[in-house]
Amino acid sequence: MTTPFPALHEHGRPILPGATLGVMGGGQLGAMFAVAAKRMGYRVEAISDVADCPCAVHCDRVHVVRYTDRERLAEIARSLDVLTFEFENIPVEAARAMEAVVPVRPGPQVLHTTQDRAREKAFLVAHGFACASHRVVRSRGDLEAAVAEVGLPCVLKTAAFGYDGKGQRKIISADEIGSAWEAVGPVECVLEGWIDFDCEISVVAARGLDGTTAVFEPSRNAHANHILDVASAPSGLPDDVTASARGMAARILEKLDLVGVACVEFFVTRSGQVLVNEIAPRPHNSGHLTINACATSQFEQQVRAICGLPLGSPQQLAPAAMANLLGDCWQRGEPDWAAALGVPGVSLHLYGKSDPRPGRKMGHLTAIAATVDEAIANVTVARQQAVD
Repeated sequence: MTTPFPALHEHGRPILPGATLGVMGGGQLGAMFAVAAKRMGYRVEAISDVADCPCAVHCDRVHVVRYTDRERLAEIARSLDVLTFEFENIPVEAARAMEAVVPVRPGPQVLHTTQDRAREKAFLVAHGFACASHRVVRSRGDLEAAVAEVGLPCVLKTAAFGYDGKGQRKIISADEIGSAWEAVGPVECVLEGWIDFDCEISVVAARGLDGTTAVFEPSRNAHANHILDVASAPSGLPDDVTASARGMAARILEKLDLVGVACVEFFVTRSGQVLVNEIAPRPHNSGHLTINACATSQFEQQVRAICGLPLGSPQQLAPAAMANLLGDCWQRGEPDWAAALGVPGVSLHLYGKSDPRPGRKMGHLTAIAATVDEAIANVTVARQQAVD
């Protein structure tokens, strides 16, 4: 039986096992959230715009509905005890319609800030978080003026709906301004100064209803074609760098008043400066290794946080690395999972997607080892053996 929303909202009562948790989105992040929640004794219902989705395998129910149908979404929300997100490109108005019925964590105001790069950058600047120099661009004239101010090289990014390198164009010389605007515009964009970084890291953190935070070890991220390829932790960076990144992540969640799990992506410059790149108000691809490597996974933390339960320990129990499995791995047919699992310390996680398109995230491998270098080597070898 659903507890009345005002009591939950006003008094912060824990939402205990047996309750029904809702997740907006039907992808793999929602599916892994459902696995963690059901292990803890919760019911899980997903809200998706497609029926054939990873969540369908693991949830008690999938509601197929357009994310713009606020009346239907509000009706679905009445059957839930709390609602969270597995991706952030949900209309804020839809989130607000559901928040009128059921607690939504993170709240719509977090979505409003983080789903638009211009608003996200303004938030970072307003609260004193270091990030790349940037300008908001709404026309080609704006872009030309912004390039003159920010300098070359630089990167033009759409303000909204960009991920895995989509909606981005690097500008190296002034004669590329026009083609960059034609490729990315004519929509609101953000022009960012180019950062000559040493590496990219991300920090997954959870924040509970009582304001406590639990911050995971930063992962070092290697990309291929703008898509995360391998994430590993510990990062191997100096203690002061990792402490700075973890501290910034915790403060960002606090300033956003975020309840749930979020990932903050950072650039680390060659001088050791830590600059915020992006904020994702949900579990993150780079945090998948927490399932096998940490005392509490990012998905269990998400369940605990949105239900008002004490957060679990983020302690990492062993060095680990995760390698994404994209649809490209199926080019020669079904990969040889027996060969991959023959590598010591390797675990397989497939998402249940039926169409292995190139560039599509179909699953991941995780390796646990005595050292992070060994974990990276093993997970890379395992993936290669699967496709050879």
